Amino acid sequence: MAQAYLDLVGIGNAVVDVLTHADETFLVKNGLTKGAMTLVDVDQAQQLYDEMGPAVEVSGGSASNTMAGFASLGGNGAFVGKVRNDQLGGIFSHDIQAAGVRYDTTLATSGAPTARCLIFVTPDAQRTMQTYLGASVALGPDDINEDLIAAARVTYLEGYLWASNSSREALIKAVQIAAGAGNKVSFTLSDAFLVDAFREDFLAFIRSHVNILFANEVEITALVGAKDFDDALQHTRGLCEVVALTRSEKGSVVTAGDEMHVIDAAPVDQVTDTTGAGDLYASGFLFGYTRDKDFAACGHIGSLAAGEIISHFGARPETTLADLLPAD
Repeated sequence: MAQAYLDLVGIGNAVVDVLTHADETFLVKNGLTKGAMTLVDVDQAQQLYDEMGPAVEVSGGSASNTMAGFASLGGNGAFVGKVRNDQLGGIFSHDIQAAGVRYDTTLATSGAPTARCLIFVTPDAQRTMQTYLGASVALGPDDINEDLIAAARVTYLEGYLWASNSSREALIKAVQIAAGAGNKVSFTLSDAFLVDAFREDFLAFIRSHVNILFANEVEITALVGAKDFDDALQHTRGLCEVVALTRSEKGSVVTAGDEMHVIDAAPVDQVTDTTGAGDLYASGFLFGYTRDKDFAACGHIGSLAAGEIISHFGARPETTLADLLPAD
C-alpha cells in the first residue's frame, strides 16, 4: 500500500460562484425554481448574468468548497477539477491554492469556458442556483493522478460528476485506485435531481465502492424510496460503513453499523446564506475522521463548520475554522 501523505483528495466540478441578492419577484419573473440547482446552457447563463444585480465572484463547486473548509481546519488536502485558461479559470486556480489546497489539474486551452454557478439568495437565506458546467465536464480519466489518489487516506467525490460521461469515468478510475491502495472512498449525493436521475446507479455504486456517504434529508429519502426521513433512516445501515445525514436546523444523524448519533446544529446568530452548508459539514466530518475522532465528534465538527458558512455570504470560510475547534 502506498504511503499516505495526504489526508484527503476531493474530486468534483470546478466552478466559480456568482452570488447576488434577489427577491421572490425576480425568481418568478425568470422562471427559477426556488431552492433548487438547475443546469443551464451558456446562453441561459449569460442572459441571467445580464439581469443580475451587483454580484460577488468567488471560487465554488461542491467538492472544492469541502476541500477549502478542510484546509481551514488544518487538514492536508488536494483538489482535482477542470477549468479553462480564462478569467474565471484564473480566479478559481488562485482561490483554491490560496485556501491552502493543492491544485495542479491541467487547465483546458480550448473548448467551453470555465463553469459558473449563478446563485440568487433570497431574504430567507435560501439559495437558488443556475449552473453552467462548462469546462468542468471535460474532466476525464487522464486528469486523475494515480500517485495522488493512492497517497490520500480518503478520496471524496461529488455526485455532480455522474452527469458527465468523462467525469464519471474519472470518478470510477479514482475509486479503483483508492481501493487498490487500501484507502477509503467518500461520496456525497449532491442534489435530489441527481438522485432522481441516477438512483439505481447511485445505489449500486454506494454499495460496491463507498465507505462514507453524505446526504441531506431530501436526497436520502429519494435514494432509498422512503416516505419520510425516519423511514429512510431505517434503510441506511446496509448502504455502507458510515452514513452522515444533514437536516438543516435539526442538525445531523450519523449511522455506522449499530451506532447512531444525533448531532445538534451549531448555534448561529443569523442565517445569512445556506450555500455550501452541506459541503462544509463534510469538511468538518472528514477532518475529524482523518484525525481518528469518534463519529459523534466528527459530526460535531461538521456542524461547527456548517454553522460558520451559513453565517455569511458565500461558500468559503471567512474565519479560520481551526479556531472553532474544541480543545482536546
